[in-house]
Amino acid sequence: MSVAHTAIDRCRIPAGYWQAVAGIGIRPAELLHRAGLPLNLPLAGDGCLTTAQYFALMSALGDLTDLPAVGVQLVERSDTSAHAPSTVAAFYARDLRDGLARLARFKRLCSAERLILTEEQGRCVITMEWLHAVEPEPAVSVDITFSTLIELARRGTRRRVTPWAVELSRPKAPHDYYDRYFGTRVRFDCPRNALILDLADLDCAFPGHNAAMIALMTPELATELQKLDRAISVSEQVVATLKTSLPSGRPDIAIVARQLGFSERTLQRRITEEGTSFKELLVEARQETCHRLLADIAVQIDEIAYLLGYQDTRSFCRAFKGWEGVTPATWRHRHRAATGANGGGADGRVAADIV
Repeated sequence: MSVAHTAIDRCRIPAGYWQAVAGIGIRPAELLHRAGLPLNLPLAGDGCLTTAQYFALMSALGDLTDLPAVGVQLVERSDTSAHAPSTVAAFYARDLRDGLARLARFKRLCSAERLILTEEQGRCVITMEWLHAVEPEPAVSVDITFSTLIELARRGTRRRVTPWAVELSRPKAPHDYYDRYFGTRVRFDCPRNALILDLADLDCAFPGHNAAMIALMTPELATELQKLDRAISVSEQVVATLKTSLPSGRPDIAIVARQLGFSERTLQRRITEEGTSFKELLVEARQETCHRLLADIAVQIDEIAYLLGYQDTRSFCRAFKGWEGVTPATWRHRHRAATGANGGGADGRVAADIV
């Protein structure tokens, strides 16, 4: 893997994740508070986190529920047709091998996680590598990935595919949910997390294979992957980090530097070399987030001011008028008139992708 692929530590949280969490009785705000994350993430569309923040979110989910194998249950209950197009495309693949390859490519877009597929003694061993992790991957995160792959196999082939083995590095669970779901005795206290399939299963055809549907659902996938093949600038990393920390007030460059693994002096130098400043990047992060929130009629102006880190609504409105030349309310009215928005959210769609 090239350096360009590891230049930014980013894990995308799709909007449907919050719906799935709410569906098991956990309020997103409660989950975010437990994880120590900004409360505006569900309003930010495909919000992005660092690997450390993503791990904190997954750990908090496990802490807040007594549901056995909660990660498995989230995926098991999800509706395939409601997933994001790039994920749904995997279910229209030629066979399981093709579907796994498509999901692995999609992982490159939405997280710093890499799926590794290797052949060992006539079997396919699937493991994960987190490119920026400093701690072990939380159990909930492992469960979401492994159950997503199993659901792809079962829903795609339309038969109950059973893995040859499932290896988990955690201690043995106090229930048999894993054994019942996977259909095999799950091994605990292993040196790795691994999902092991028979190679013959990878060649099982998907009865619903539809090349035209894949082409329709993933026209942007190649373009997005090409973006990953270029080095992502430090300025882009700063903007992405700022978007997750705006509600805490005016973000400090020292905090952002620490989150990105730089010293404050080094980050300041890199930003200057790219022809911008921390202040300009803060404005950019606020503008992009502000436009997304204003497009959703359900979010009040004073709430947007808070989510952007302003001390009061008047300060926000003054800054916004300096950017756009009009008040936030006027901008929202004009935007809705121009796009014919129906008030059903920032993009008028509801997704349920929890991969």
